[in-house]
Amino acid sequence: MRINKYLASKKYCTRREADEVIKKGKVFINGRLAVLGDKITEKDSVEVKWRAKNCRYYAYNKPRGIITHSPQGDDEEDIAMILPRNLKNVFPVGRLDKDSFGLIILTDDGRIVDPLLNPDFVHEKEYWVTCTANLPLNFKERIEKGVDIGGYVTKPCKIELLSYNKFSVTLTEGKKHQIRRMCGAFGLDASGIERKRIINVKLGPLPPGEHRPIQGKELQDFLKMLGF
Repeated sequence: MRINKYLASKKYCTRREADEVIKKGKVFINGRLAVLGDKITEKDSVEVKWRAKNCRYYAYNKPRGIITHSPQGDDEEDIAMILPRNLKNVFPVGRLDKDSFGLIILTDDGRIVDPLLNPDFVHEKEYWVTCTANLPLNFKERIEKGVDIGGYVTKPCKIELLSYNKFSVTLTEGKKHQIRRMCGAFGLDASGIERKRIINVKLGPLPPGEHRPIQGKELQDFLKMLGF
């Protein structure tokens, strides 16, 4: 795939804008300065040292029952269907299960997708988890070390016990249904999973279905920790 097509597919910018960014020496492939016409593969590392102008960033509290990707049935609603008109040109970064709720980043800046979602960058995401039964003895110590969720052992995580059946977990990876599967390894069912934080951006008191802009120092710190 040509580098300009790759940048456009990742929503960094349009192909024409990508050509201009490459000409300005802001794109690197495996540490080498990219040139127009370069081709890349999935194994290549692409770095864009360019700050998009006038990009928008929002913290959104996804309600339970809403999906963050294309709906699979007529009875499903995704974020795009319920966002207010002023947010129609942004997209959610990453996924949050239909039955989970809480913080989602909405933006029109495609640069942040890979550094935010790629586990190699080790960015924290914090969740509060409620289970239908009491947490077992030594739960914190055992789950923090990593657990087998079906052929894969999770990376070490941070756990804080909040009550007899509730805990917070801070992850730096995001396997499919990871938290539910981690609970399942202890015979637990997670009845509620709420994402509270992504890196330095916190959900706070934001009501379900509402959004707020990420701006000022919060945005500066967020982008800095993503490498921009």
